[in-house]
Amino acid sequence: MKELFVYGLVAASSLSMLTYTVHMFLGGVVSEETETKAMMGVAAVAMVVMGIMAWDVRRRRQARRQR
Repeated sequence: MKELFVYGLVAASSLSMLTYTVHMFLGGVVSEETETKAMMGVAAVAMVVMGIMAWDVRRRRQARRQR
């Protein structure tokens, strides 16, 4: 359970930093609506990638336990 809390905290902070980076690159260059859509798109892709990584960690740990 402790591990899940740590993973969740790291994921949330990473998403926050990633969306802020998009804001810093696009802020003032494009409209606010476009910037928001870009931030949501980047965050969605990042969440999918984090989910795949979490699935892979779980799969590898189960395989290691079966040995």
